[in-house]
Amino acid sequence: MAEDQKTLLIKRYASRRLYNTETSDYVTLEDIAGFIRSGREVQIVDLKTGDDLTRQYLLQIIAEHESRGENVLPVNVLNDLVRSYMVPGGGMMPQFLQSSFEMLRESQSKMMENMNAMNPISKIPGFEAMKAQQEAFLKAMTGGLSGGWSGPEREPEAEKGGKGDEDLDAIKRQLAELQDRLSKLK
Repeated sequence: MAEDQKTLLIKRYASRRLYNTETSDYVTLEDIAGFIRSGREVQIVDLKTGDDLTRQYLLQIIAEHESRGENVLPVNVLNDLVRSYMVPGGGMMPQFLQSSFEMLRESQSKMMENMNAMNPISKIPGFEAMKAQQEAFLKAMTGGLSGGWSGPEREPEAEKGGKGDEDLDAIKRQLAELQDRLSKLK
């Protein structure tokens, strides 16, 4: 996750429009959901009162996904949440959920560390270079695939057999070299 990034501040104007203070433009709830999925912490405040509105907007994002038929939470979990708020001493549920998600994140992080440590391929010289090249190749093939992707954007130079072909040839050469090294290690 992006732990070193500061919290993204979103201001809500009286018109209910949401303003990203980092990029100086207006954003939608879907944009905010995208920031969160990418690992950013987000805080939404009312411009006039300074009230923190983050919780209500996060709940609204979940509600909108549910209304579109995307089952974010199972019905029994939603029932338990409602019950926990109706019972005296129900304040225990938020801490339980928070602890559960922290444990899940830590487990995922440890699992990824263990997989990388146990992966014998990662110890092969040049593996990091190959991994970086694969990422670059996938990015080039998918055109970066941003959230609003509607097709590849073509550079006129690449269409004429320019830089794009040279990059692909270089990737092919380097991949062949790495495959050759791997076959020698076997």
